[in-house]
Amino acid sequence: MERILVSSCLAGRRVRYDGAAKPVGGELFERWRTEGRLVPFCPEVSGGLAVPRPPAEIIGGDGADVLDGTARILTDAGDDVTVEFLRGARLALDTARRSGARVAVLKEGSPSCGGHRIYDGTFTGTSSPGAGVTTALLQRSGIKVFSEDDLNAVQSFLTTLER
Repeated sequence: MERILVSSCLAGRRVRYDGAAKPVGGELFERWRTEGRLVPFCPEVSGGLAVPRPPAEIIGGDGADVLDGTARILTDAGDDVTVEFLRGARLALDTARRSGARVAVLKEGSPSCGGHRIYDGTFTGTSSPGAGVTTALLQRSGIKVFSEDDLNAVQSFLTTLER
């Protein structure tokens, strides 16, 4: 049975920067939970950041650029939290590998977990195309990453893997 690395906030854990969760409902997600497929993980908390914590955004690119050292992650007060985000991304990859997860469902929009869009670094609520640092690292390592909006695609991918 394939395991799924999942953002802890999507599994109902109150780990987001504002202390909230963003639980995913629906039959597929609940079935995966019941089957024991889900491996909840929060890269930001695991990387050493508190709950709650100041909002943070990628400045100067996206998660791939952070991995390459050409972009940073700053809080809205200007504190550099790049090291914590990178540590969390590496721990997420380690957790995926140890659990055997070849697929992840991560929170869209997050500077860690965003897959298609992240906030643009202006702290104005404006998003731009790009991936978060954890998503970028997982993808570079061969793990297929989906957002919480793509659960049917996740199921199709799982079916392919389990053939």
